[in-house]
Amino acid sequence: MKFGSLVGLVALLLGLYLLWSIRLVVLLAFTAITLATVLNRVVRSLVGKRLKRNFAIVLTLVALTFVLIAIFAVVAPPFANQVNQWLDQAPLEVAQISLWLNRIDDRIPIELAEQLQKLDTFIQDIPLIARSVFNNAFLLFRGTLAVLFNVLLVLVITIMLLVNPKAYRNAFVLLFPQFYRYRIVEILDHCERSLVGWGTGILFNIVVITILSFSGLAIIGVPLPIGNAFLAGLLTFIPNIGPVLSVIPPAILGLLEAPWKGAAVVALYIIIQQVESNFLTPMVMKRQVSLLPVIALTSQLVCGVLFGFLGLFLALPLTVIGQVWLQELVVKDIMNNWKRKTPIGRRIATAQKPSIPTE
Repeated sequence: MKFGSLVGLVALLLGLYLLWSIRLVVLLAFTAITLATVLNRVVRSLVGKRLKRNFAIVLTLVALTFVLIAIFAVVAPPFANQVNQWLDQAPLEVAQISLWLNRIDDRIPIELAEQLQKLDTFIQDIPLIARSVFNNAFLLFRGTLAVLFNVLLVLVITIMLLVNPKAYRNAFVLLFPQFYRYRIVEILDHCERSLVGWGTGILFNIVVITILSFSGLAIIGVPLPIGNAFLAGLLTFIPNIGPVLSVIPPAILGLLEAPWKGAAVVALYIIIQQVESNFLTPMVMKRQVSLLPVIALTSQLVCGVLFGFLGLFLALPLTVIGQVWLQELVVKDIMNNWKRKTPIGRRIATAQKPSIPTE
């Protein structure tokens, strides 16, 4: 290996190690870039209506803040009241479940009876666990200064990118050779369209899933319908995995009140998931980058293992951007323009070409 190649390899390894060391900062920066890209589309639409950019940025941020505060003001008080009411009623509901389990204890095999006994013990402990978590939630949140700092960092970077996005965009383009910079601009435009389409589709799904979940849970009579509905809506941000996680809390709460309610919650969420998969997703897919289900699920698992919960949330936007760069840079600019002057290129060019399947 030549000395220059060795130096390049060492530099590449050191760069990868540095990126891995600051992976949290990189993920937070990507979060800010994603938010800034989506919000910048709103700002540009306001600028198109003859508003100055600075005023459009302030108006967008104020409107977003107002919406978040309004949602919190509407959701938090009834959610807290529902939690307190459920904690007061939980002992009676647990006693009913225990009585039901004891009735069927003599009619089932011994092995299953032992498992039901463990389930009975766990159910009796649920109110104590829930009360402890609810009482200490604010203390845990207040003590997590790192989370607050990360949120503040994302907000600051987002605002800085919104104020002057062209400067950062041009600085990134200058990292590439001059003859290729026009293509980088095209790829960045494609990435922006893909991110905005993905964000619009996800926001639409979140709103619809939240409304459907709240309506269904309220009809069934499951405790905490508002909180569970918002949880289902937020976890829509994580396709494939999110719907499975969102059904667990309301199913447990429904089971504590009556066994049929737990089954009804599972059936409700299956129906909602089918509505999302067969109706909502096709409606908004034309505004998104089409991702194969296996690729989407694999990216979520890989990002979740490597980067934790934040990586799980950012898996799809990362995959969307990665797919755009792969299609534009690797497929179109490299693979489709592969020179045939090399020996392997000549062999491929003269070889008998097999038929390409259409399905």
